[in-house]
Amino acid sequence: MKKILGIMILTISSLLAFPAWSVEMAPDRLVDKTVKEVIEIIQKDEELKNGNKDKMLDLIETKILPHFNFTRMTQLAMGQHWSKAEPGQQTKLVDEFRTLLVRTYSNALTTYNHETIKVNPIKQLGDSVETTVRTVVVQGKGREPVPIDYSMEKKPDGWKVYDVTVGGVSLVTNYRGSFNSQVRKGGVEGLLKALADKNKSLEGKK
Repeated sequence: MKKILGIMILTISSLLAFPAWSVEMAPDRLVDKTVKEVIEIIQKDEELKNGNKDKMLDLIETKILPHFNFTRMTQLAMGQHWSKAEPGQQTKLVDEFRTLLVRTYSNALTTYNHETIKVNPIKQLGDSVETTVRTVVVQGKGREPVPIDYSMEKKPDGWKVYDVTVGGVSLVTNYRGSFNSQVRKGGVEGLLKALADKNKSLEGKK
């Protein structure tokens, strides 16, 4: 699962690598075109191809963060507890959750090994401001393909991802359970401490 989530991040980073296209292109075409381009970049970069984790982390931070709706993602992961957090706590929650995702999956992304990502075209988009881009990761060697769906919304500065579903499991929903448990035990501050502690533990892992 961690490797698949790494491929997921690869697709997201590919999607967001060229933000100028995000306003002009339909989301499915955007994913298809940019996935191919960024995979080519990684394959030509020896450090990335050989698993340079610092460089991969920098790739994620510079290409994903400015174009990823972490605020909405955190709201969804918090569920009913989001309204219990003060504005300052909400800002910290978004920052800690963003850091957690980047640090958790930067290692997984270095395991990319020539998997093929197929993007299914969206039949009707119309004036919709939200959509789901459905993709399939073909792993080869007799392994089952893995569906990865990207929930996206159109903002003034382009399409942004706010949830990812891997093999039928929503990333946001997956975190919601642990977030709810932490809030019940220690309140919002308890959750913030748990996220900060987790991020510190991941910071030293190379």
